[in-house]
Amino acid sequence: MRVAVVGATGAVGTVMRRLLRERAFPADEIVLFASERSAGKVVDGLTVQPLRDDTVTGFDIALFSAGGSTSKAWAERFAAGGAVVVDNSSAWRMDPDVPLIVAEVNPDAVEETRKGIIANPNCTTMVVMLPAKALHDRFGLTAMVATSFQAAGGAGQKGIDELADQVEPLAADVDQLVNDGAAAARKVEHTVHANTLAFNVVPLLGTLNDQGYTDEEMKLQNESRKILSLPGLSVTPTCVRVPVMVGHSIAVRATFEREPGLDEALEALRAFPNLVVEEAPTPLEWAGRDETVVGRVRRDLSDPHVLNFFVVGDNLLKGAALNTVQIAELVVERGLVGSSAPAA
Repeated sequence: MRVAVVGATGAVGTVMRRLLRERAFPADEIVLFASERSAGKVVDGLTVQPLRDDTVTGFDIALFSAGGSTSKAWAERFAAGGAVVVDNSSAWRMDPDVPLIVAEVNPDAVEETRKGIIANPNCTTMVVMLPAKALHDRFGLTAMVATSFQAAGGAGQKGIDELADQVEPLAADVDQLVNDGAAAARKVEHTVHANTLAFNVVPLLGTLNDQGYTDEEMKLQNESRKILSLPGLSVTPTCVRVPVMVGHSIAVRATFEREPGLDEALEALRAFPNLVVEEAPTPLEWAGRDETVVGRVRRDLSDPHVLNFFVVGDNLLKGAALNTVQIAELVVERGLVGSSAPAA
């Protein structure tokens, strides 16, 4: 089995490489691909290859995390060469011929691809889907109000680096942070995040549409509907960037058809695969962990059909690289690649 990792030197690609090793993925050969400037570098004892027509054929699986433009340009070429592509960008998520999969939520959809491409959801949507599915199966989900607190790492290594570079200059003058925050914010540059992120919260994440919502917020609506097969699901999203390196958190107000009992809800959450229940989870303490964690689960004060909860997950692991590798494992388990794969 030949496996390609496209975007192998980026933040998510680096985690993908580690997970393939740690999870003993059954690959006979792994080939790394990255941008032209990274081609020729030796990583994990392997020489990074450039993306060219003569280098992208003969693979069984291709794991992509190189951005939407690269996925649009190359995913179909890998698929035409025989690979099942698992793509971590936004390029294919809403294509009706491409399944959008969270491994624990809708694994059977892995067999529905008609293009040889499977999409990985947005990292924020991913984190919400595990508790949403667990509760939907018990009570029938009809609506969500979701407010995210997204880590700098959601913008990749450059997002982490920008936050890290801002901390020391601002921390050097605590009095200014207290008494002249505007001046403090202007002491450092920001190009990745919409405003200075250190010691701050930035309630603008993505590109605004005509309704005043960002593309990041619309992903929460559109991807949730597709993954849960709930085209009429009402979603009110707000996405916020916070000064956390890794780990997205989302406060969710979920409405159900059937009145949810708290004990039954907690039972459903605890029984769901790779989902942990904890009283008050934080992104720092769950950075580097595979599981998604949910806490602050409580009945609404005014609507008996509503549950409120707080969910946290590592956006580089479950939010990106881990789910990509889990999908690839599903592809192998279902016999969709290699000699056991069904004829096209």
